[in-house]
Amino acid sequence: MPNLPRFSFGIGDRFAHEAVAQLTAFQRLADDGVEVAPVWNKSHREHSFIGSQPEDVRAAAAAAVAELGWDKPWFVDADHIRLETVDAYLACSDFFTIDVADFIGQAADANDVAAFVSRHPELGKPLAIPGITKVIRLSEELTATIAGKYLTACRAAGELCRKITAAKGDDVVIEVSMDETNDPQTPPELLVILALLADAKVPLQTIAPKFTGRFNKGVDYVGNLQQFEQEFSDDVAVCVHAAKAYGLPDTLKLSVHSGSDKFALYPIIRRVLHATGAGVHLKTAGTTWLEELIGLAEAGGDGLQLVRDVYRYALDHRASLCEPYATVIDIDAAALPSAAAFSALSGSDTAATIRHIQDDPRFNPHVRQLLHIAFKVAATEGPRYTNLLKEHHQIVGEQVTTNLYHRHLRPLFVGER
Repeated sequence: MPNLPRFSFGIGDRFAHEAVAQLTAFQRLADDGVEVAPVWNKSHREHSFIGSQPEDVRAAAAAAVAELGWDKPWFVDADHIRLETVDAYLACSDFFTIDVADFIGQAADANDVAAFVSRHPELGKPLAIPGITKVIRLSEELTATIAGKYLTACRAAGELCRKITAAKGDDVVIEVSMDETNDPQTPPELLVILALLADAKVPLQTIAPKFTGRFNKGVDYVGNLQQFEQEFSDDVAVCVHAAKAYGLPDTLKLSVHSGSDKFALYPIIRRVLHATGAGVHLKTAGTTWLEELIGLAEAGGDGLQLVRDVYRYALDHRASLCEPYATVIDIDAAALPSAAAFSALSGSDTAATIRHIQDDPRFNPHVRQLLHIAFKVAATEGPRYTNLLKEHHQIVGEQVTTNLYHRHLRPLFVGER
């Protein structure tokens, strides 16, 4: 099993043009004395929208690693993979995010649930875990209820994990994702889930639960910060305890999905990591695509016109674009400028409207969210879009690197923005 470093960070590169700019941010952070492993990710849905292939992600990442001489760990994630889609990713991925959200709540056999409860008497009573001030209040009845909700999902993870390891051996990182659900998982639920995954022989190194609050695409966290800090800290303690109790990898850590731009959470996460010595995997995706738009807007001319065209189309087709992302966006239609008003903005004002700098009065989080989910609009432009990325690669790359380094990596791992 490869050793996933203490800190890792998922990066999306939907059009496979920004790997060098992305890796430059990690190099700068390493020069600051903090090593974070980049994990390039791209989901099956994104490949289908754009028309790319899974091997394209590894090719772009490997080229960047060679060009910059990166000699530290790096990974390629088969993001939100399922049994029916995994085959195309086996040859080119070494990190697999197993998505079992659709299995959560599917009925489990009552005998299997009873067997689990019997096998784990420690989960049938209140449990004190180091690092958690309050006792984890479990009972046989509550554990049975939790197991009934998650057992099918954990077994599905086991089935997919066995397929992956049969093809690749143990030389993979396994993550289990449960974040794309309606309800957050509490620390007691997470403990039972980790026991279920251990029983299913899933050697997971990271787990992505759903946390409380809103993790909307491309904008800051919405929720109770004090509650998140308590929950995150308790979840860290649960992972440490479960790794020891159930023979899971000692590198087991939390994964924060839709982690891009959650600026309010970065000091909290950093504080907990410092206090506990724990690691974290934080996943971003669409941030780089937005920085490409910002760079093209700053470039002016044809680049700015393309941004205006994308916005116009997205505004006209807002309902269909938003539907698949309803649980992770909050767009106020009344706060969206008309296409004419947006097109009247200068290049710098257009960029500022999209760029996530919260104290800039020009920033519009509703425009940013709409454009975040409109990446497939650019894909329909074909060479027009990618040729503009090549033409303006310097200014676009500067936006990508600056965003990752100054607004994400340093605030999360060093402590300033």
